[in-house]
Amino acid sequence: MKLLIATRNRGKINEIKALLGLGLQRNVEILTLPDLPSVTEPREAGKTFAENARSKALHYAKECNILCIADDSGLSVDAIGGRPGVRSARYAGEQATDEKNNVVLLDELKPVPRPWTAAFLCAAAAALPSRVIAESTGRVEGEIVPVPRGTAGFGYDPIFLVKGSGKTMAEHTPEEKNKISHRGQAIRLIIQELRNSGMFG
Repeated sequence: MKLLIATRNRGKINEIKALLGLGLQRNVEILTLPDLPSVTEPREAGKTFAENARSKALHYAKECNILCIADDSGLSVDAIGGRPGVRSARYAGEQATDEKNNVVLLDELKPVPRPWTAAFLCAAAAALPSRVIAESTGRVEGEIVPVPRGTAGFGYDPIFLVKGSGKTMAEHTPEEKNKISHRGQAIRLIIQELRNSGMFG
């Protein structure tokens, strides 16, 4: 059986592959979008993470005629009304780097009193070409810190202090992050749903 992880983000690919490797049997071949360079990309027009995850999973499942898992995830900061939200990856512009997104967010928060409470959110969906067959969500609470810390992870990980841990997400090892992260929660639930539906043993 083949399974497509619908992302080109190397950090996401590594995280989800690790989670799938722990949760699926060995006869599942895992593909990613870099393995399929000619496939068209959908426009992310959803207003929520769940809408985008469903849209991506169904689009790529139809395009490639394959079981597909997609996620949409990002950061929600309470002091600025839940932004960056679904625009987390593009907060500093369409071609933004992780560093630029972090700088823009921290600049926006400077006038606001701390603590800058926040949450990482993830919605995941699995689809066959005909329909979405599983959905899940994950959430991890924390706060934004003004100075990046840690070298692991990607995105906003270096400025997101995980509640109760004393460490930013980027200060956790990949194994630690997968145990606690929003994406880890969502993908583990998706794997369980697929098993419950009989897709996997």
